Amino acid sequence: MTTPLALAVDVGGTTIKGELVDRDGTVVAAERAPTPPGESAREAIGRLGDRLLGTAAGPVRGAGVVVPGIVDATHGVATYSANIGWRDLALAEPLATRWQLPVRLGHDVASAAVAEIRYGAGRGETDVCFVVIGTGVAAVVVAGGRVVTGHHGEIAEIGHLAVRPGHPCPCGGDGCLEAVASASAIARSYADRSGEQVAGAAEVVARLDVDPRAREVWQEAVEALADGLAVLATVVAPELIVVGGGLSVAGLRLVETLERELARRTRVVAPARVTVAQLGPRAGVVGAGMLAFEPWTTT
Repeated sequence: MTTPLALAVDVGGTTIKGELVDRDGTVVAAERAPTPPGESAREAIGRLGDRLLGTAAGPVRGAGVVVPGIVDATHGVATYSANIGWRDLALAEPLATRWQLPVRLGHDVASAAVAEIRYGAGRGETDVCFVVIGTGVAAVVVAGGRVVTGHHGEIAEIGHLAVRPGHPCPCGGDGCLEAVASASAIARSYADRSGEQVAGAAEVVARLDVDPRAREVWQEAVEALADGLAVLATVVAPELIVVGGGLSVAGLRLVETLERELARRTRVVAPARVTVAQLGPRAGVVGAGMLAFEPWTTT
């Protein structure tokens, strides 16, 4: 019997990642492409899916597509992304027509959270906050083993909490967390102070032991992140906070610093444990593959 496959697509702020996977998550084929701005992203997603589907030797059951920003999963619409620059972009129906497959749309951070809870750092936990620090900053709350979303599938957009006035954000706000503590903001801040361009936050982290400017940028970002997470922790009181994305490369250094700063800020609720994600940059696409086979559940 031929094993059924699924098309999994994770649309990030800079890169679209796609895979053909089976139900166990085994990767049959993989593709990457740059994420273009605005509505042109839909065509780029379609072309990447076309290439992967062209390699399928067996039946493809469906597709899971996960995207950043505000997502109306029920109607298959990418409602808003400040970083990519789309509004009310229909995705599920046009892609389903193009690929001749059922398409489920989801949020990229929720996708990564589901994957980490099923297979990674949150395995066995029921009350978790999963935070991704990449082009932006967003979080997913898992309570009682289930992902908590808003009316239209919204997640906890903590990246747009105002924590540091004087830092403009692409959303139009001032002082948003992701304008200070996102991986892209960290790289930008380091370049501004040093006059040296870096590829991303990972490169800044690699210089922490030798460059005082890197340490200064790092400390400012982690303190801002702790301010935002303290709000989330006080409201939700999770047992565990899992951090993924660009800053997770700092590993134990990030965990120890965040736990210390959070303990200073959360006096009413018990401080959450902090750990880093285990699935790395594949977490979103792993969750997208799970979504293609069945609606998300973490129970």
